[in-house]
Amino acid sequence: MGEVQDPPPPPPPQPKLTLLPLIALIFYEVSGGPFGIEDSVSSGGGPLLPLLGFLFLPLLWSLPEALITAELSTSFPDNGGYVLWVSSAFSPFWGFQEGLWKWFSGVMDNALYPVLFLDYLKRSAPIFNRTVVRLPSLLSLTVALTYLNYRGLHVVGFSAVALAAFSLLPFGVIALLAVPRLKPKRWLGFDRRRVNWRGYFNSMFWNLNYWDKASTLAGEVEDPSRTFPKAIVGAVVVVVVSYVVPLLVGTGAVDGPSEEWSDGYFAQVGRVIGGEWVGWWVQVAAAMSNLGLFEAEMSGDAFQLLGMSDIGMLPSVFASRSKYGTPTISILCSATGVVFLSWMSFQEIIEFLNFLYAVGMLLEFAAFIRLRIKKPDLHRPYKVPFNTLGATLICVPPAFLLILVMCLASARTFLVSGIVILIGFFLYPIIQLAKDRKWVRFSTPPMPSENSLVLPVAYPHQADVAEDASVSLLAEFLDDKKEPLDKEITLEGGVKLE
Repeated sequence: MGEVQDPPPPPPPQPKLTLLPLIALIFYEVSGGPFGIEDSVSSGGGPLLPLLGFLFLPLLWSLPEALITAELSTSFPDNGGYVLWVSSAFSPFWGFQEGLWKWFSGVMDNALYPVLFLDYLKRSAPIFNRTVVRLPSLLSLTVALTYLNYRGLHVVGFSAVALAAFSLLPFGVIALLAVPRLKPKRWLGFDRRRVNWRGYFNSMFWNLNYWDKASTLAGEVEDPSRTFPKAIVGAVVVVVVSYVVPLLVGTGAVDGPSEEWSDGYFAQVGRVIGGEWVGWWVQVAAAMSNLGLFEAEMSGDAFQLLGMSDIGMLPSVFASRSKYGTPTISILCSATGVVFLSWMSFQEIIEFLNFLYAVGMLLEFAAFIRLRIKKPDLHRPYKVPFNTLGATLICVPPAFLLILVMCLASARTFLVSGIVILIGFFLYPIIQLAKDRKWVRFSTPPMPSENSLVLPVAYPHQADVAEDASVSLLAEFLDDKKEPLDKEITLEGGVKLE
């Protein structure tokens, strides 16, 4: 008889995200710098409205969303993020809908960045205006950035740190050079007749959303129960400063009509204040910032699909990992969506993604409140410092803003978003049937019922994070360390997720 060979050793664990790379990724999920906020000055009829918006909307909108993300990400420290929250609060059906809406919204958002990258470059290199050059450039750029995502999340994280430093540094230089030129009375400029409320609120909302996106990477974060809250707070500070300071400098030191403020105008501000070389620096920084935005968004979208596959909502192929620990098929799926959506106009994409994002966020707020009521004893390593009534009240202002943005949408946006929502309603039972009939392979046996959601323990790192922030995700698994790693467990009280 032949000698029995030992099984091959498991691949070495991939490095986890630490605090600084996570702050940079959240920064790029939400902002990426002041590039793209220029339209808020023209649509707001002058600098006053956007300055007030970026000073006060983060308190009414960004901070509540960020705090809720910190609480729920540490309670559910695994990939999938808001899909797990909504599934636990309501049912897997609604968790699947949440995942579909947010994935569509994220892919639409990501389709903007290669386009914007070339838009900034074409100001100095008009050749990118030609279709014969532009289309191959868009495709090549998408392929190159997709490959960077494939190489590993820690690579993306440290790339985001370097890109953030490079993108924000020119504004520090401009701020110092602009001090003698500042005229504070210019900040009060406001022309009510020129205000475009739909454009203004869409611009503000787009530049201040996606705080929850990093939750889809929770399973890849080192010590998430401590790292996530710190990273969220750090990112809020960086985002607000990166918006307010350039706006104060640009509108206070440069005398120009508000209607001239459009994408790329900060490069003109740099030229006026610091000369041609500063203008070039801002232009290159803007282009590079769009690369960071693409990387962060694609990471979140891909790991969301991986998380949904881990809990049996999608076929197991979406959870397959490369030797770098990245979800290969999920990355390719997200990249394909980006390529197909890049033909749409900037304003169309903004409206569509904002609407679907708003629908998903309303469901997240409802899940947050329901979990506070339904599961008061849920282990929360970080908890928003309010009781249930206070937690409900902090959701009211952002919920109002979400509904306002949806009401301002065009009829076409309502139609397209409605089609996406209907697709989700029909797709869930089709996936359930495919799982019951075993047409494709899933990570769990039958599709979970409306009252339970099964989670396969696919990766040993899940046991580590659960020790810190166990929503009872892996409680039974930890009690019996001799059980095999492919044991199936459920998510509530160690057994069931309702």
